[in-house]
Amino acid sequence: MRWWKNLSPGSATVKLLNCRGFTLQACKVKPRQIEMLDLHRDLFKGLESKAADVFSRLPLTPNQYTALSVVFIFVCAYFLIFGDYWPALAFFAISSALDFVDGAVARKKNLATQKGAYWDTIADRYVEAVLLFSFLFVWMPNFYLPPIAWIFMALLGSVMTTYAKAAAKEKGLVDIELKGGLMSRAERLLVYAAIIFLFAIDEATLAVFVLAVLAILTNITAVQRIASAFSKK
Repeated sequence: MRWWKNLSPGSATVKLLNCRGFTLQACKVKPRQIEMLDLHRDLFKGLESKAADVFSRLPLTPNQYTALSVVFIFVCAYFLIFGDYWPALAFFAISSALDFVDGAVARKKNLATQKGAYWDTIADRYVEAVLLFSFLFVWMPNFYLPPIAWIFMALLGSVMTTYAKAAAKEKGLVDIELKGGLMSRAERLLVYAAIIFLFAIDEATLAVFVLAVLAILTNITAVQRIASAFSKK
């Protein structure tokens, strides 16, 4: 008899397994499904409500907030290219925050539209592309591959993660948008911020390592979504 069949639900061993990311079901140990931030947007409802209350009072539309996020990422890129990393980090934070604000304001004012959602998606791609382009001007050492290779792979993974979602719905493989995976947009933004921070504290070696991890995980996420689309009946 296998050892876990004798475990009681409240035993210390079961609690330890649960803490380590496992559940006991049908006398087997199964890993919990990894769910990332885009699958838990309900956790940010309170913050979204407060942001909407503040920014909905300003005379700006959701689409204008989206446009401003693109403007600020160009400012961020300017500072990255010329080596001013702390201002770059600040403008990146503003750009990322506005990407959160536009949707919050749209829902608050009942202004959510298909065109707005489309513009938001387009703007998101420009934000990531411009940011990664600016990384080309920051010195980083080789990490198995030249930094330019990791930058290209990160951009490819970002684009394919989004395209895998859009194409699955366009071709009728799914009724709702595919979400999830190891490195969705929210996680990527956090990692980009970490990379800029590492530039600012002169840790280029660690920055290129984080960039490499990002590049690999974004492409794994794209593959996850492609596999998910093929698995739909």
